[in-house]
Amino acid sequence: MSDDRPLSGDELLRVLGTLANPHRMRVIAALARERAYVSRLARDLGISRALLQVHLRKLTAAGLVSAQLELSEDGKAMKYYEVKPFVLRLTPEAIADAVRTLTPPDSADPQGVER
Repeated sequence: MSDDRPLSGDELLRVLGTLANPHRMRVIAALARERAYVSRLARDLGISRALLQVHLRKLTAAGLVSAQLELSEDGKAMKYYEVKPFVLRLTPEAIADAVRTLTPPDSADPQGVER
């Protein structure tokens, strides 16, 4: 997501949908300050590690966060998360361009469920 190309309609929906959650916005804010491992981040945010993992998976899938496995001094494997640089610029024109690349509703969900 760090390149300058505009997001496709589907990518834009995924990113905006991912960010439309207060926990995920707090995760982004915390990781913007410094990278962190799950236990520390969960403590800092006051949420369970299990819930944090769910949000980190969604943020990673949307391309907003990356993870790197590292060994601590005592030999313990620790996964560190950090924000990937991104810029979202929403204008009516950018949205109109993104709409042209949306997956047609019929092909996205065979049952016709709204996204």
